[in-house]
Amino acid sequence: MTLSGQNGLVLGASRSIGLAIARKLAAEGMRLAMPWFDWPESCQDMEQEFTKMDMGHIFIQADLRDPESVKKMVARIEKEFGSLHLLVNNIERGGMPILHGSYHQPVNREQWQLEMDTTVRAKWLVFDGCFDLLRKSQIASVINISSIAGITGRSTPAGVLFNDGYAAANRSIGTLTETWARAGAPSVRVNEIMLGLIDGRHGPGTRGWKLLSEETKRQLMEHTLLGRTGTPEEIADAVLFMTRDAPFMTGSTIRIDGGFVLGGDAIPPMPDGAL
Repeated sequence: MTLSGQNGLVLGASRSIGLAIARKLAAEGMRLAMPWFDWPESCQDMEQEFTKMDMGHIFIQADLRDPESVKKMVARIEKEFGSLHLLVNNIERGGMPILHGSYHQPVNREQWQLEMDTTVRAKWLVFDGCFDLLRKSQIASVINISSIAGITGRSTPAGVLFNDGYAAANRSIGTLTETWARAGAPSVRVNEIMLGLIDGRHGPGTRGWKLLSEETKRQLMEHTLLGRTGTPEEIADAVLFMTRDAPFMTGSTIRIDGGFVLGGDAIPPMPDGAL
């Protein structure tokens, strides 16, 4: 299936993983809507880069936690594009314990609710607002981006990176993925990519990673079967696969974590047996 001439909405396209996804989709000929809210310098760089492509990409300032702001964004997309073939639901907010500390800290008074509002509710608001526009395209796809924090919680060496509220928020995304896959069938496919330690998100390039001791970094890599962090480009490749090359996939989750969830438990030698 070709993506040329199709329309996509990529959340978080100004930074790291979202930027790699947007670049990959644009290279395939997809016209993109890219909302932004904070990180103004990154957003300016994003707008300059994609404007130069002269493909009709649009940039929308929107607080995706706010229903009215989401409604205005969807109305703009409908006016400019007329239809929507892809939603990459890449929005989250998590306070790394190594950086933010406990929720009891005065500075973290709103952190739990911020993690829930951004990681879960904003995803729902965007999907709900775009649903009719996606169905209008007859063949469309939604990809929810989540984290292995929903599996590990604050256990494993990654407990210094995943806080309780963030983990709980990500655990709930799987329910949304399955519910939306049922609601969208057969014309709107809904799948999920669950991320491990990725450069720019819970990996190198983040403030939290810089605060980790070398011993903690070593433990994290030893707990990862492939012994390294992932790259945003590897996530973009998975998005492209789900969008372009997996027409029979819906309600599924692909875990891209280098084997982190499986790490830490060694396989014992095969016993000689008693027979």
